[in-house]
Amino acid sequence: MSAPTDSGTILVAPHHFPDLDRERALAAEFALELVEAPDVAAFRAALPDAGIVLLTPYARLGEEELARLVRCRAVVRYGIGYDNIDVPAAERAGIPVAIVPGTANEEVASHAFAMGLALARRIPAGQAAIAAGGWAGTIAYDAPPLSRLEVAVIGMGRIGRRVAGMWAAVGATVRAYDPFATFDEVPAAPLAELLEASDVVSLHVPLGEATRGLVSADVIARMRRGAVVVNVSRGGLVDEAALAAALASGHLGGAGIDTFADEPLPADHPLRGAQSAILTPHVAWRSNVSLGALQAGAVARVRAALVGATMDDLVTRA
Repeated sequence: MSAPTDSGTILVAPHHFPDLDRERALAAEFALELVEAPDVAAFRAALPDAGIVLLTPYARLGEEELARLVRCRAVVRYGIGYDNIDVPAAERAGIPVAIVPGTANEEVASHAFAMGLALARRIPAGQAAIAAGGWAGTIAYDAPPLSRLEVAVIGMGRIGRRVAGMWAAVGATVRAYDPFATFDEVPAAPLAELLEASDVVSLHVPLGEATRGLVSADVIARMRRGAVVVNVSRGGLVDEAALAAALASGHLGGAGIDTFADEPLPADHPLRGAQSAILTPHVAWRSNVSLGALQAGAVARVRAALVGATMDDLVTRA
Protein backbone atom coordinates (compact mmCIF):
# COMPACT_ATOMS: atom_id res chain seq x y z
CA MET A 1 0.00 0.00 0.00
CA SER A 2 1.30 3.48 -0.76
CA ALA A 3 0.85 6.59 1.31
CA PRO A 4 -0.37 9.90 -0.13
CA THR A 5 2.21 11.96 -1.98
CA ASP A 6 4.47 14.06 0.28
CA SER A 7 3.47 12.09 3.35
CA GLY A 8 6.67 12.79 5.25
CA THR A 9 8.16 10.50 7.85
CA ILE A 10 6.65 8.66 10.80
CA LEU A 11 8.42 10.25 13.75
CA VAL A 12 8.55 8.42 17.08
CA ALA A 13 9.41 10.50 20.15
CA PRO A 14 12.00 9.28 22.70
CA HIS A 15 10.72 6.11 24.33
CA HIS A 16 11.59 3.09 26.46
CA PHE A 17 9.86 0.45 24.35
CA PRO A 18 11.79 -2.79 23.80
CA ASP A 19 11.14 -2.56 20.06
CA LEU A 20 9.18 -0.73 17.37
CA ASP A 21 8.38 -3.79 15.28
CA ARG A 22 4.72 -2.85 14.77
CA GLU A 23 5.60 0.70 13.82
CA ARG A 24 8.32 -0.43 11.40
CA ALA A 25 5.96 -2.87 9.71
CA LEU A 26 3.41 -0.10 9.22
CA ALA A 27 6.03 2.26 7.79
CA ALA A 28 7.19 -0.44 5.37
CA GLU A 29 3.62 -1.16 4.30
CA PHE A 30 3.15 2.48 3.31
CA ALA A 31 6.72 2.92 1.96
CA LEU A 32 7.50 5.54 4.59
CA GLU A 33 10.61 6.20 6.65
CA LEU A 34 10.32 5.56 10.38
CA VAL A 35 12.43 8.02 12.37
CA GLU A 36 13.16 7.07 15.97
CA ALA A 37 14.27 10.14 17.94
CA PRO A 38 16.89 9.25 20.57
CA ASP A 39 16.37 12.44 22.59
CA VAL A 40 14.30 15.61 22.71
CA ALA A 41 16.77 17.61 20.61
CA ALA A 42 16.62 15.03 17.80
CA PHE A 43 12.85 14.90 18.07
CA ARG A 44 12.53 18.66 17.65
CA ALA A 45 14.97 18.67 14.74
CA ALA A 46 12.94 16.02 12.91
CA LEU A 47 9.55 17.76 13.26
CA PRO A 48 9.55 19.61 9.89
CA ASP A 49 9.78 16.32 7.96
CA ALA A 50 7.20 14.46 10.05
CA GLY A 51 3.96 13.42 8.40
CA ILE A 52 2.88 11.48 11.47
CA VAL A 53 4.08 11.99 15.05
CA LEU A 54 3.90 9.17 17.59
CA LEU A 55 4.29 10.92 20.93
CA THR A 56 5.40 9.51 24.29
CA PRO A 57 5.55 11.26 27.69
CA TYR A 58 9.21 12.11 27.05
CA ALA A 59 8.66 14.94 24.57
CA ARG A 60 6.30 17.86 24.27
CA LEU A 61 4.28 19.39 21.47
CA GLY A 62 3.67 22.98 22.48
CA GLU A 63 2.76 25.84 20.20
CA GLU A 64 6.38 26.28 19.11
CA GLU A 65 6.82 22.61 18.21
CA LEU A 66 3.45 22.40 16.47
CA ALA A 67 4.39 25.36 14.29
CA ARG A 68 7.31 23.27 12.99
CA LEU A 69 4.97 20.47 11.86
CA VAL A 70 4.50 21.80 8.34
CA ARG A 71 3.73 18.37 6.79
CA CYS A 72 1.95 16.68 9.67
CA ARG A 73 -1.26 14.75 9.03
CA ALA A 74 -1.81 13.56 12.61
CA VAL A 75 -0.38 13.16 16.10
CA VAL A 76 -0.99 9.96 18.06
CA ARG A 77 -0.21 10.01 21.78
CA TYR A 78 0.69 6.60 23.23
CA GLY A 79 -1.65 6.20 26.21
CA ILE A 80 -4.51 8.18 27.66
CA GLY A 81 -2.77 11.32 28.95
CA TYR A 82 -2.12 14.26 26.65
CA ASP A 83 -1.09 17.09 28.96
CA ASN A 84 2.20 17.33 27.02
CA ILE A 85 0.27 18.48 23.94
CA ASP A 86 -1.11 21.98 23.43
CA VAL A 87 -4.43 20.79 22.05
CA PRO A 88 -5.82 24.27 21.22
CA ALA A 89 -2.62 25.00 19.26
CA ALA A 90 -3.01 21.70 17.40
CA GLU A 91 -6.58 22.63 16.53
CA ARG A 92 -5.46 26.01 15.22
CA ALA A 93 -2.83 24.25 13.12
CA GLY A 94 -5.42 21.82 11.78
CA ILE A 95 -3.55 18.77 13.13
CA PRO A 96 -5.78 16.04 14.58
CA VAL A 97 -4.59 14.48 17.84
CA ALA A 98 -5.66 11.03 19.01
CA ILE A 99 -4.92 9.10 22.19
CA VAL A 100 -4.84 5.36 22.93
CA PRO A 101 -6.90 4.77 26.09
CA GLY A 102 -8.00 1.59 27.76
CA THR A 103 -4.95 -0.61 27.17
CA ALA A 104 -3.87 -0.82 30.83
CA ASN A 105 -6.87 -0.06 33.03
CA GLU A 106 -6.42 -3.20 35.11
CA GLU A 107 -2.67 -2.66 35.48
CA VAL A 108 -2.93 0.94 36.64
CA ALA A 109 -5.80 0.21 39.01
CA SER A 110 -4.03 -2.75 40.62
CA HIS A 111 -0.83 -0.70 40.96
CA ALA A 112 -2.70 2.07 42.77
CA PHE A 113 -4.50 -0.41 45.02
CA ALA A 114 -1.30 -2.31 45.84
CA MET A 115 0.55 0.87 46.80
CA GLY A 116 -2.35 2.17 48.86
CA LEU A 117 -2.82 -1.13 50.70
CA ALA A 118 0.89 -1.49 51.48
CA LEU A 119 1.05 2.07 52.79
CA ALA A 120 -2.17 1.81 54.80
CA ARG A 121 -0.65 -1.22 56.55
CA ARG A 122 2.65 0.72 57.01
CA ILE A 123 4.67 -1.99 55.25
CA PRO A 124 7.37 0.38 53.89
CA ALA A 125 7.90 1.77 57.39
CA GLY A 126 8.43 -1.73 58.75
CA GLN A 127 10.87 -2.61 56.00
CA ALA A 128 12.79 0.64 56.58
CA ALA A 129 13.05 -0.09 60.31
CA ILE A 130 14.61 -3.50 59.70
CA ALA A 131 16.91 -2.14 56.98
CA ALA A 132 18.16 0.44 59.48
CA GLY A 133 18.91 -2.25 62.06
CA GLY A 134 15.93 -1.44 64.25
CA TRP A 135 12.68 -3.16 65.08
CA ALA A 136 9.00 -2.40 65.42
CA GLY A 137 8.93 0.69 67.62
CA THR A 138 5.57 2.43 67.21
CA ILE A 139 5.01 1.41 63.59
CA ALA A 140 1.33 0.81 62.58
CA TYR A 141 -0.23 1.79 65.91
CA ASP A 142 -1.99 4.53 63.92
CA ALA A 143 -3.21 2.27 61.09
CA PRO A 144 -6.96 1.53 60.98
CA PRO A 145 -8.00 -2.03 60.15
CA LEU A 146 -9.36 -2.41 56.63
CA SER A 147 -12.93 -2.60 57.92
CA ARG A 148 -12.53 0.91 59.35
CA LEU A 149 -10.41 2.39 56.58
CA GLU A 150 -11.95 5.38 54.80
CA VAL A 151 -10.85 5.60 51.17
CA ALA A 152 -11.37 8.49 48.77
CA VAL A 153 -11.25 7.85 45.03
CA ILE A 154 -10.86 11.13 43.15
CA GLY A 155 -11.96 10.52 39.56
CA MET A 156 -14.38 7.75 38.62
CA GLY A 157 -13.36 6.95 35.09
CA ARG A 158 -12.49 3.44 33.97
CA ILE A 159 -9.48 3.19 36.30
CA GLY A 160 -11.02 4.94 39.29
CA ARG A 161 -14.03 2.63 39.19
CA ARG A 162 -11.76 -0.41 39.32
CA VAL A 163 -9.83 1.03 42.25
CA ALA A 164 -13.03 1.77 44.14
CA GLY A 165 -14.18 -1.80 43.59
CA MET A 166 -10.89 -3.24 44.83
CA TRP A 167 -11.03 -1.24 48.05
CA ALA A 168 -14.67 -2.11 48.62
CA ALA A 169 -13.86 -5.80 48.12
CA VAL A 170 -11.47 -5.79 51.11
CA GLY A 171 -14.04 -4.14 53.36
CA ALA A 172 -12.97 -0.50 53.29
CA THR A 173 -15.49 2.33 53.29
CA VAL A 174 -15.15 3.94 49.86
CA ARG A 175 -16.47 7.30 48.71
CA ALA A 176 -15.70 9.11 45.49
CA TYR A 177 -15.77 12.41 43.66
CA ASP A 178 -15.93 13.20 39.95
CA PRO A 179 -17.29 16.47 38.58
CA PHE A 180 -18.19 14.91 35.22
CA ALA A 181 -18.83 11.19 35.54
CA THR A 182 -21.99 9.77 37.06
CA PHE A 183 -21.58 6.67 39.21
CA ASP A 184 -23.48 4.61 41.74
CA GLU A 185 -20.93 1.96 42.67
CA VAL A 186 -19.93 3.89 45.81
CA PRO A 187 -21.35 6.97 47.56
CA ALA A 188 -20.36 10.40 46.27
CA ALA A 189 -18.99 13.12 48.53
CA PRO A 190 -17.65 16.67 48.17
CA LEU A 191 -14.03 16.96 47.03
CA ALA A 192 -12.82 18.99 50.04
CA GLU A 193 -14.35 16.52 52.46
CA LEU A 194 -12.76 13.55 50.75
CA LEU A 195 -9.32 15.16 50.61
CA GLU A 196 -9.37 16.23 54.23
CA ALA A 197 -11.20 13.36 55.97
CA SER A 198 -9.94 10.12 54.42
CA ASP A 199 -7.27 7.59 55.37
CA VAL A 200 -6.33 6.92 51.73
CA VAL A 201 -6.69 9.43 48.89
CA SER A 202 -6.30 7.80 45.46
CA LEU A 203 -6.03 10.18 42.49
CA HIS A 204 -7.43 9.22 39.08
CA VAL A 205 -8.08 12.49 37.24
CA PRO A 206 -6.41 14.06 34.20
CA LEU A 207 -4.12 17.06 34.56
CA GLY A 208 -5.65 20.36 33.51
CA GLU A 209 -6.18 23.86 34.80
CA ALA A 210 -8.89 22.65 37.18
CA THR A 211 -6.77 19.85 38.66
CA ARG A 212 -3.23 21.22 38.60
CA GLY A 213 -2.04 21.42 42.22
CA LEU A 214 -5.19 19.63 43.40
CA VAL A 215 -3.30 18.26 46.42
CA SER A 216 -1.66 21.53 47.38
CA ALA A 217 0.37 22.44 50.46
CA ASP A 218 -2.80 23.87 52.05
CA VAL A 219 -4.77 20.70 51.31
CA ILE A 220 -1.98 18.50 52.67
CA ALA A 221 -1.92 20.55 55.89
CA ARG A 222 -5.65 19.88 56.35
CA MET A 223 -5.48 16.17 55.55
CA ARG A 224 -6.12 13.61 58.25
CA ARG A 225 -2.98 12.83 60.23
CA GLY A 226 -1.52 9.53 59.07
CA ALA A 227 -3.35 9.66 55.72
CA VAL A 228 -1.90 8.14 52.56
CA VAL A 229 -1.77 9.77 49.11
CA VAL A 230 -1.62 7.63 45.95
CA ASN A 231 -1.02 9.19 42.54
CA VAL A 232 -0.83 7.09 39.39
CA SER A 233 -2.37 9.78 37.16
CA ARG A 234 -0.24 12.90 36.55
CA GLY A 235 2.54 14.45 38.59
CA GLY A 236 1.20 17.99 38.46
CA LEU A 237 -1.77 17.00 40.61
CA VAL A 238 0.36 17.03 43.78
CA ASP A 239 2.67 19.59 45.38
CA GLU A 240 5.58 17.16 45.67
CA ALA A 241 7.73 19.36 47.91
CA ALA A 242 4.87 19.81 50.37
CA LEU A 243 4.18 16.07 50.22
CA ALA A 244 7.81 15.28 51.06
CA ALA A 245 7.71 17.72 53.98
CA ALA A 246 4.51 16.15 55.33
CA LEU A 247 6.06 12.70 55.16
CA ALA A 248 9.21 13.92 56.94
CA SER A 249 7.20 15.54 59.73
CA GLY A 250 5.00 12.47 60.19
CA HIS A 251 1.82 14.38 59.36
CA LEU A 252 1.12 11.97 56.49
CA GLY A 253 1.48 8.24 56.87
CA GLY A 254 2.65 7.47 53.35
CA ALA A 255 2.66 8.27 49.66
CA GLY A 256 2.56 6.02 46.62
CA ILE A 257 3.68 7.94 43.56
CA ASP A 258 4.11 6.61 40.02
CA THR A 259 3.90 9.89 38.11
CA PHE A 260 5.92 13.03 38.79
CA ALA A 261 5.90 16.63 37.59
CA ASP A 262 9.43 16.16 36.20
CA GLU A 263 10.36 12.82 34.66
CA PRO A 264 12.80 11.15 34.96
CA LEU A 265 12.87 12.10 38.65
CA PRO A 266 15.70 14.60 39.33
CA ALA A 267 18.52 13.36 41.54
CA ASP A 268 17.80 16.08 44.12
CA HIS A 269 14.03 15.59 44.18
CA PRO A 270 12.69 15.93 47.76
CA LEU A 271 10.74 12.68 47.55
CA ARG A 272 13.88 10.62 46.91
CA GLY A 273 14.62 8.84 50.16
CA ALA A 274 11.39 10.03 51.80
CA GLN A 275 10.25 7.81 54.61
CA SER A 276 7.02 5.87 54.11
CA ALA A 277 7.00 6.47 50.37
CA ILE A 278 6.69 3.98 47.52
CA LEU A 279 8.05 5.54 44.35
CA THR A 280 7.84 3.83 40.96
CA PRO A 281 9.11 5.22 37.63
CA HIS A 282 5.84 5.70 35.71
CA VAL A 283 5.38 1.97 35.21
CA ALA A 284 1.89 1.41 36.66
CA TRP A 285 0.58 0.72 33.15
CA ARG A 286 3.08 -2.00 32.33
CA SER A 287 2.44 -5.72 32.09
CA ASN A 288 3.27 -8.55 29.72
CA VAL A 289 0.31 -7.62 27.52
CA SER A 290 -0.25 -3.86 27.91
CA LEU A 291 2.65 -2.65 25.77
CA GLY A 292 1.58 -4.73 22.79
CA ALA A 293 -1.97 -3.43 23.10
CA LEU A 294 -0.70 0.14 23.37
CA GLN A 295 1.51 -0.05 20.30
CA ALA A 296 -1.14 -1.89 18.30
CA GLY A 297 -3.67 0.80 19.19
CA ALA A 298 -1.28 3.56 18.13
CA VAL A 299 -0.55 1.82 14.83
CA ALA A 300 -4.28 1.43 14.13
CA ARG A 301 -4.79 5.17 14.54
CA VAL A 302 -1.83 5.98 12.31
CA ARG A 303 -3.19 3.64 9.64
CA ALA A 304 -6.53 5.45 9.73
CA ALA A 305 -4.80 8.80 9.29
CA LEU A 306 -2.72 7.54 6.37
CA VAL A 307 -5.74 6.23 4.46
CA GLY A 308 -7.80 9.34 5.15
CA ALA A 309 -10.14 7.79 7.71
CA THR A 310 -11.13 9.34 11.05
CA MET A 311 -8.95 8.22 13.92
CA ASP A 312 -10.53 6.82 17.07
CA ASP A 313 -10.29 8.74 20.35
CA LEU A 314 -9.66 12.20 18.95
CA VAL A 315 -9.07 14.93 21.53
CA THR A 316 -9.10 17.72 18.95
CA ARG A 317 -12.26 19.10 17.42
CA ALA A 318 -12.78 19.06 13.68
